[in-house]
Amino acid sequence: MLDWIHDLAAWLQGWMSAEAGLWGLLLSAFVSATVLPGSSEIVMSALVTAYPHLVWAAFAVATLGNVIGCVLTYGMGYAGREGYARFQKVQAKVDLDSPNARRLQRWGPPALFLSFLPLVGDALVLAAGWLKMPFGRSLLWIAAGKAARYLVLALSLLGVLKIA
Repeated sequence: MLDWIHDLAAWLQGWMSAEAGLWGLLLSAFVSATVLPGSSEIVMSALVTAYPHLVWAAFAVATLGNVIGCVLTYGMGYAGREGYARFQKVQAKVDLDSPNARRLQRWGPPALFLSFLPLVGDALVLAAGWLKMPFGRSLLWIAAGKAARYLVLALSLLGVLKIA
């Protein structure tokens, strides 16, 4: 009578495989790096708790997904500026009097290391695209910041770091 529950449980367990977990982590990390809300750290923690041997694969997948999401966010900022200029039929002007724009331009791509910060990081990447900062150097600093965040998480999940 309750065979359907066992069938459902077996089907769900198939979706909870290590491979499916890594794909889910990739998707979660991608979404988390866009302006959409998400928390890939929770997904990575659950995956590594269930499959401890995947800690370094999870680190790589989460970093990759997050960096790809940042490429999309950077592109949104870049395209947004281009679209604004076309729509307004004027040259898009950057408000250099804004303290945040001045700060970001003064620090340049190294400031994008802070892209790992919640909320602020997404805005930094979007602003970098709007300001047309050099893509290659920006991507390098974004990747370094994202990798640092997931490295701290991976090391804490391994018990190497104790985060209070």
